[in-house]
Amino acid sequence: MGRLTYKACGVDIKKAERFVKGMEVNRGIRVPAFSSLFDLGKFMKKYESPYLVASTDGVGTKLKIAQEVDIHRTVGIDLVAMNVNDIVCVGAKPLFFLDYIACGKLDMGKLTQVMKGIKYGLKESDCILIGGETAQMPGMYEENEYDLAGFCVGIVDKKNIVEGRNIKEGDVLIGLASNGLHSNGFSLVRRVFTQKEIKTYAHELLKPTRIYTRYILDLLESFSYDKKIVKGIAHITGGAFYHKATKILPQGLCMVIRKDSWPIPKIFKLIQERASMDNQHMFSVFNMGIGMILVISKDKIKDVFDILHKKVDAYVIGEIIKSKERIEIV
Repeated sequence: MGRLTYKACGVDIKKAERFVKGMEVNRGIRVPAFSSLFDLGKFMKKYESPYLVASTDGVGTKLKIAQEVDIHRTVGIDLVAMNVNDIVCVGAKPLFFLDYIACGKLDMGKLTQVMKGIKYGLKESDCILIGGETAQMPGMYEENEYDLAGFCVGIVDKKNIVEGRNIKEGDVLIGLASNGLHSNGFSLVRRVFTQKEIKTYAHELLKPTRIYTRYILDLLESFSYDKKIVKGIAHITGGAFYHKATKILPQGLCMVIRKDSWPIPKIFKLIQERASMDNQHMFSVFNMGIGMILVISKDKIKDVFDILHKKVDAYVIGEIIKSKERIEIV
């Protein structure tokens, strides 16, 4: 065997350094870059009893479609959205974000597009990138493959945490429209459509996950975080209505979802037809056109819609009842 180098094994350190230098990372204090620091000082003055809130998530097999059709910017938005949308479910403001990118071979063109999406998502959610990791892993991934994971930390005052404890019978469910499939159900989607059809429907399949943080934080601030008004917030992701929406419910209460109360996008109907899936299965896998559910006091419907209607399509999609069941879709 001749002289063996790391580059010959498929890992180009200098190329990775050039990629990292091109990122707009907000490190704050200048320290050796083995970790990232964030100054909480200015926030400590705004909060009586601040709690940090953390989330981690990825984009899943939607990445397979992005790689197949060679469109990479939208999955960066997805990566941010999947994390910041979880953070805001407890009423927290996202503070900072870190990314993890693993690839078989570092393709500057593709990953630069991914980073553009991440930056756009962070701008939309008023969050900053403070660090991350780019790992070249030949043998683990094919040359044209990459994987993404994100990590986000937010902050909320203890008295403003939205935890669902005040939800009661008679409260109303407000659904905020999704931007299509978002980032869940793609293992099934990839079985339903042929490769040719995936290319045909690529624009629809790769629509980025909607970022709801500004809408929801504006709503909470408009009501001064009054827990008698906005009582619970659920991000409809993997597990969808049956397994995600119901997480916020106290025992003995049930969500009644009226499936005809909002327009279900055509892509879901097409998937259901192709896969011969019943409604329960569909509502267990996909968001069906609703990306977030808010539980609010019935007498505040008009006030809530007055704030939301200029920002995102919203619908009254159901109500809370007493029941041993956790959810009914009618």
